[in-house]
Amino acid sequence: MKIATTIVRILIGLLLLFASISYFLHLMPEPETTGNFKAFNVGLIAATYIMPLAKAIELLSGLAFVTNKFVTLANIMVLPITINILFINIFLTPENIPIAAALFMGNLFLISRYWDNYKSVFTP
Repeated sequence: MKIATTIVRILIGLLLLFASISYFLHLMPEPETTGNFKAFNVGLIAATYIMPLAKAIELLSGLAFVTNKFVTLANIMVLPITINILFINIFLTPENIPIAAALFMGNLFLISRYWDNYKSVFTP
């Protein structure tokens, strides 16, 4: 199970690093969007701080996952982002659900593997 944890942690870390670095350095062209997803994107762009904040958290979490430092904190920091990625893909771009679901399930897997570190948060 330790090998599976390492593989999932590194794969998620690399995915988060790729997404955040390509956002900040404009390595990928903006995808063509239509309909509700276009309206959603316009709203994200209009709120100028949301995407840079989310991508900065993804960058820090990706670095934490790849370097195996502060993984417990990174799991919790990136969980709301992975939930939003999953919901956006479920409701607006269903063709991307497999990647979003894999990211979310990997995040949940890592949280379960590091659960002993979270126990003190849930004790009175």
